[in-house]
Order: sequence, then C-alpha cells, then structure tokens
Amino acid sequence: MGGGDVLRVRGSQQLRLRLVLATLSGSTLRVDDIRARDAAPGLRDHEASLLRLLEKISHGSSVEINETGTKLKYKPGILVGGRNLVHDCGCSRSIGYFLEPLLILGLFGKTSLTISLKGITNDVTDPSVDAFRSTTLPMLKQFGVPTEDLELKIITRGAPPLGGGEVRLKVPMVPTSLSAATWTDEGMVKRIRGVAYSTRVSPQMANRMIDSARGIFNRLLPDVYIFTDHYTGHESGKSPGYGISLVAETTTGCMLSSEKAATPLHQEGDGAVDADTDAREPQLPEDIGLQAALVLLEEIKQGGVVDSTHQALLFMLCALSAEDVSKVRVGKLSPYGIQTLRLIKEFLGVQFNIKPDPASGTVILTCVGSGYKNFSRKVS
Repeated sequence: MGGGDVLRVRGSQQLRLRLVLATLSGSTLRVDDIRARDAAPGLRDHEASLLRLLEKISHGSSVEINETGTKLKYKPGILVGGRNLVHDCGCSRSIGYFLEPLLILGLFGKTSLTISLKGITNDVTDPSVDAFRSTTLPMLKQFGVPTEDLELKIITRGAPPLGGGEVRLKVPMVPTSLSAATWTDEGMVKRIRGVAYSTRVSPQMANRMIDSARGIFNRLLPDVYIFTDHYTGHESGKSPGYGISLVAETTTGCMLSSEKAATPLHQEGDGAVDADTDAREPQLPEDIGLQAALVLLEEIKQGGVVDSTHQALLFMLCALSAEDVSKVRVGKLSPYGIQTLRLIKEFLGVQFNIKPDPASGTVILTCVGSGYKNFSRKVS
C-alpha cells in the first residue's frame, strides 16, 4: 500500500504487527470493533503503551481513539529514532512485546535509536530479553546490519506481576536498505548456551534449573554451558521470579532458542498476568529446566535457520530487503508466521513462494524484497 491510503480492519487481532506495517508503508490504519463484545471492551494497556512508544520514535504521527477505546485511527509520521529515550512499558505485557517493533522501526529512523525500557523482563507470554539478546539480534547480520552497533543491556530484572526491570536498547539506522539473504543451511548443533536467572529467591533456584536441563543435553553433546544470573537488592525488581533461556548454536551460525519462566504465584493487582495464562505450569525449578530443554530439542528437530518464535521477524526482514531474491528455510510454519505472511502481502505487496521440502520436513520460502529504503536518514 502506498502513502495516503486508508486501511480499515476490524478486531484486535495482530494489532501490533498492523501498526508496524502501517508505519513502514505510510498507510493510515483504521481499526473498528476492538473487543467490542468483551466484558472489558477497547484497547488494552499494552496496546495503548505501544501507540505512545510509536509517537516517541516518530514525528508527525496522529492517534485518535474513541471514548470506549473500541475505535482507533492511526496515521503514521516520519521515523526519527532518538537518543536517551525512556519508556515505561507497564506490567500488562513484558518488554519483549515492545522490542521487536522497536528493532524493525529503529533500522529505518533518521538517526540511530537508543532507548531505555522499563517493566517486566521475563514472563510466560512474550519472548524474554535474554532470547532477544542471544538470538534475535544476531539474525540481523544476515541482512547486512552490523551487529557491533546492536546492543541490549539488562540493567535490572523484573518478574511479573510487579515488574521493576529495565533494559537499554541500541539500534543503528540502515544507510539505504537491507541486503537480501540466502539462508537455507541450518547446519548441525555444535554447542548449547543459556542463562538461568533468579530474582528475590534463593540462588539455588538457578542451579536446580541448570542441573535439570544439563541432564538432557549432556546425553547429546559435551559443549553445554548455562550461566547463572542471580539478582539481589534494587537490581532484582519488585517481584520474585526465576526462569531459564537456552540457545543452540549450529555449525553455520544459526541460533535456535527456547525458554521457560515460573508462573507468578500471586497474580492480583494492577497489571497482573491474565488469568487465562496457563496457571497450571509447574513451579518446580527442575520442571522448568526440563521443559525448556525439551522445547529446544523440538525446535532443533523441526529444522530451519530460526526457531518458530522468530519466523515472523525473519519474513519481515526478507520483505523489507533490497529488490533481490531472498531465500530462507524454516521448520513448520507457526500460526503467527502465517498471519505475518498475509499482512506483508497486504501492506507491502510482497508475496512469498512457499515450497515444502519433503526430505527434511522443512519449508523453503522465496520472495523478491520490496526494496524498502530509509527515506528518513540525513543526506550529506
């Protein structure tokens, strides 16, 4: 879609992705019937927070919301990036909900982006800051982004429901456009790394998760190292919590991640985790370490150059790359990945050719990039 177009949609599905694509394409987005039939209709706190964040990193954007929050009109502005920005993400969703949009939009700003985000760093719903740092950021080197200019620093941890965490994100601007990528060789797993964190609980929680996960991996390969990351005092946030994030690195440089966090024992209060979240998850550290290890093995089994959590970002980067052919291999397409492909076609006009590979059980996707350029950058 070109600038000046108005796209009308209904419902709250994929609102975050629609806002990002509307910002990139310059299309005005009109959303009606946002949870109109719910007991609590309208935009959620994290969605309103995302809109405020988009206003911070752009100039000239306009947001109109009706009294009940069930209708939204978003007119994107010019991406300017910014330095030393601060944003409070609240406690209804974790910081991971906001990191992916910031990463994509920050690449096409007028200046590089440096922002501090405050809230929940690890929860059971969104990708954690650990997975973002170890798996998401290295993906960008495949598309010509210098990884030495990318940084995510964890200042303090924050577990649900009260949060209290803070991270600092740095994203460089792309001078012109992203490079097309041919990324189809996932290689063989050569090492496994990870981090087990704990806040406001005994440091032994992290060790118990590590022992449980290593009990699985040590049967498969010797190069397994999982760090402990224990926080105390003001660096430990406002709520007790613990979890583990694991990364399998292959011989071709692919990163496959999995993670698991403890479900908060007390979920009442402002910004508490939704009651629909799987509250039946076990609280034992041994179970959390075991489940994270099994999920990682399943991701490795499915194949592909990224895990299922990162499929959508991979497709976005391919669609925004130069007008050349990009070819990638993934495992079983995730529901979110499929929806992303549909919205990319709707907003950017990029259609992927999808071809299953029966020999490996993977899927090969090919597209010609949109040639999206950073028009916001300063011209010397």
